Amino acid sequence: MGLLIFLAIFVLIVIWGVSVRNHIVRYFNATRRAWSEVANFERQKVQTLNSLESTLEQYTQFEKSTLEKVTELRQQILNLNLNHADISQLQYIEKLNQDLMKSLNVVVENYPELKADTLYAKMMDDIQEQNENVGAAISIFNRNVEEFNNLIQIFPNNLVNSLTLSKKAIRPFSDAVITQNFDYRPNF
Repeated sequence: MGLLIFLAIFVLIVIWGVSVRNHIVRYFNATRRAWSEVANFERQKVQTLNSLESTLEQYTQFEKSTLEKVTELRQQILNLNLNHADISQLQYIEKLNQDLMKSLNVVVENYPELKADTLYAKMMDDIQEQNENVGAAISIFNRNVEEFNNLIQIFPNNLVNSLTLSKKAIRPFSDAVITQNFDYRPNF
């Protein structure tokens, strides 16, 4: 009879140990998944930033070329000799003027509804949304880290962890810049 009680207690301890070990593995995997979500949202933000950069580069190139046309036209007009009629120079100025007007017409056609600004604003909204998604994913990650760390540090779970998995506590995410600029410091 004593042997049966001993075996029953031993079996219960083994079942309990396996259950604790499985909980540790579950929370560790949940923490890894949560971190993957953080990285995924960051990658999405990088893709949007790349698109934004490309769009702004095109916009800047377009505006730069228009500005260069304006500058060149202005300089050619200033260099025009008023005392001596140079037809070829005037033709060149008129060609520059026509090119500039075409560029300006494109600007007027493309920007009366602020299409470029709308695209830019949409990309900035996308980035803001992705920042919010990253913040939410970081919160989920930190909650999973807390659960996991509690699970492996609480007695007697820490014994099961030490004997079977040897998982180490995971450091939660914190923003050093924000923490540094935050006046409140808890007295842990």
